[in-house]
Amino acid sequence: MTAFDHLERTRLVFGTGRIHKVGGFARELGFRRTLIVADSGMERAGHVMTVLSALAGEGIESTPWSQFDANPDSRMVERGREFAEKLGVDSIIGLGGGSSMDCAKAINFVLTNGGRIQDYWGYGKTTKPLLPMIGIPATTGTGSEAQSHALISDAETHVKMAIGDARAAFAVAILDPSVAATQPPAVRATAGYDAISHAVETLVTTKRNAVSQCYSREAWRLLERSFERLLADGNDLNALADMQMGSWFAGAAIEASMLGATHALANPLTATYGITHGQAIAVMLPHVVGWNAMAEYRELHADLPGRLRELAAAAGLRGSLRALGVEEGRLEELSLAAAQQWTGKFNPRPFDAASALELYRCAY
Repeated sequence: MTAFDHLERTRLVFGTGRIHKVGGFARELGFRRTLIVADSGMERAGHVMTVLSALAGEGIESTPWSQFDANPDSRMVERGREFAEKLGVDSIIGLGGGSSMDCAKAINFVLTNGGRIQDYWGYGKTTKPLLPMIGIPATTGTGSEAQSHALISDAETHVKMAIGDARAAFAVAILDPSVAATQPPAVRATAGYDAISHAVETLVTTKRNAVSQCYSREAWRLLERSFERLLADGNDLNALADMQMGSWFAGAAIEASMLGATHALANPLTATYGITHGQAIAVMLPHVVGWNAMAEYRELHADLPGRLRELAAAAGLRGSLRALGVEEGRLEELSLAAAQQWTGKFNPRPFDAASALELYRCAY
């Protein structure tokens, strides 16, 4: 058995209506003046007002901030830092999808430790404590609330930077299925498939261990049985609960064992063509699973590539790079970029630019 060192840093709170309890958790953590990093969709859905009211009920001042998009970059993080610094905040809440979670963490890095977010590319580069944070996911996908990493694009180069630190873990994560019920159908599809890919990739990485594989298997069990149900009925609270917990387990598996070649291949597609992350994952994952040919995959499904294609089709996700408008003449350029992605080094089969080109051609 592989040696490992595992520590859960985040208190997990699960249940319908638990978002209304955020004020009590914030009070326990000593929040007094809080920045709420939440995308504009959270405001329209009424979730920002719910959090503001819950915090106010405990005498906690709070201010929302939403000046970022689905792929937060270094400029957005700097704008958030400037906003938070003027307020003199002592705590942060990330409310929304993975972009909200990642942006909240990134703002915390530069607000407390100074410099630019690029300075923290890698892991464990902070020298001072970060502000305490609460994460409230509103999508059933990224699992960022279970991780101490954030994914931020460099605004100049468009390279996605993985920024992590043990101090960046949320103190509390609140999983409320009623909050996830407001995610749009397209987000249910792409975020849900992303969570599925996390369960699959983490099962076989070179860093996999006894704990991470337990998380990966349970994530797959919950996600595979509920994804199609949620696609059919976005208000199915049982399916939402399964997907939220599955996403959490998959995120915890990432924290313990990292990801692989699929995410390395997906990131250049998003950076170059603006393809939604979950869609980029959907087109590449079945090919990577077939290419890796790991025995562990059979624990999940006898024909895992086939099942992954079924799930992508059910979600209305396209199955080829050609259908997504990717130019065949740019595959080599994309391959060089994929080979530089941090997750590729954890793939169970050695992954380089030649490997990436082979996989892109298979997916074309």
